[in-house]
Amino acid sequence: MAEITRDQVEAAIKGYIEPHLETDLVTAKSIKDIRIDGDKVAVDVLLGFPAKGIEGDIAAAVKAAVEGVDGVTGCDVGMDTKIVAHSVQKSLKPIDNVKNIIAVASGKGGVGKSTTAVNLALALSVEGARVGILDADIYGPSQPRMLGISGKPESKDGNTLEPMMSYHLQAMSIGFLIDEETPMIWRGPMVTQALEQLLNDTNWDELDYLVIDLPPGTGDTQLTLAQKVPVSGAIIVTTPQDIALLDARKGFKMFEKVEVPILGIVENMSIHICSSCGHEEHIFGQGGGERMAEQYGVKFLGALPLETRIREETDSGKPTVVAEPESRPSQIYREIARKAAAKLSRQAKSYAAKFPNIVIQNN
Repeated sequence: MAEITRDQVEAAIKGYIEPHLETDLVTAKSIKDIRIDGDKVAVDVLLGFPAKGIEGDIAAAVKAAVEGVDGVTGCDVGMDTKIVAHSVQKSLKPIDNVKNIIAVASGKGGVGKSTTAVNLALALSVEGARVGILDADIYGPSQPRMLGISGKPESKDGNTLEPMMSYHLQAMSIGFLIDEETPMIWRGPMVTQALEQLLNDTNWDELDYLVIDLPPGTGDTQLTLAQKVPVSGAIIVTTPQDIALLDARKGFKMFEKVEVPILGIVENMSIHICSSCGHEEHIFGQGGGERMAEQYGVKFLGALPLETRIREETDSGKPTVVAEPESRPSQIYREIARKAAAKLSRQAKSYAAKFPNIVIQNN
C-alpha cells in the first residue's frame, strides 16, 4: 500500500472552501500542523477569527475531506483560534492592549447603527473573542442604556478610567460620565478631544477587538477617528431605502479616502415580519445593501429583519444576542460577526508591537 503524503492531505483540504474566509484553509494559512501515522491522520486548524459557533462544522468538513484520501482510515481534527493585530493607517500606531479596532458607521442617523454595533460586539464575544465597545457618539450616547449599565467608571490612579463591564463586554461612553438627561452643548474640537480621551485614557484589558460605535454622518468625529485612531476595518450599516444608501455611500467613500479597509456592509431593517401572521414585507425596498456591496466590490455581511423584539431587548438593556441567543436575529448577528472578523483575519498583520521605539537624546 502506498504511503500517505502530506501533499495528498493538503490537496484534499484544499477542496473545502471555508465560507467565511471564502478560500480554503491551506491558502488562508489556517492549517497549523498535519501528522501522518500509518493510515491515521491528525490535522490542527488554527483560525484567525473567533468561530465557536461553527468550529464543529469546519472540523467535520476537514475530517470528511481527509478521510476521502485513498488509504486514510481516520482523521482527527483539532481546532484552535489565535487573533492577531492587523495593520492600521500608515501614520498611526496601535493602542496598548487593543489588537484591532473596528468602526461601525452609517451615513445617516436612524438606521439602527448602535443596535447593530452592540449586538456585533456581543456576537464576537459569544464566538470566543475578548471584546470592548466604545460609544463615540458624544451628543447622543446610547450604549449605557443598551448594555444596561448605570454608575460611573472607577479611576484607580486619577488619570485613567477602568472600563465598565456588561455581558463580558468592556465598555466606555461619555454617557457614564454625565447624567442621561444632560445635553452635551459642545463644539466640534471638544467633542473630538473627548473621543480621543475616552479611547486612550481607558484601561482596556487585552482586547482582541474594540468596536467603536460612531455617530452618524461624516463630520468632525468621523474625521478624527480616521486620522488619529488606528482602525483595522470599518463596517457600514444602512437600511434598504435609496436615501439611506446614498448617505451610506458617503461614509464608504470617507473610509476609502483615509485608507481604512471596509470589512463589509450590513443591511438593517431589511424585511418586516408581521408579529401576528408572519407575513414578510420589504417595507424599505429590497436588496439595496447587496447592490451597494456589489457596486463597490465589498462584502455584503448580512441583512437583519425589522423586528419589534430587537428594539425592545436593546432598549431594556439586554440586547438580542444575550437576551435570545438561539433566535434567528442572534444567529444573523453571529454570522455577520464571523464574516467581518474572517475578512479582517485575511488582511495584513501589524508588526508595530515588534518594533522598538527609537528615542533620540541630546546628551
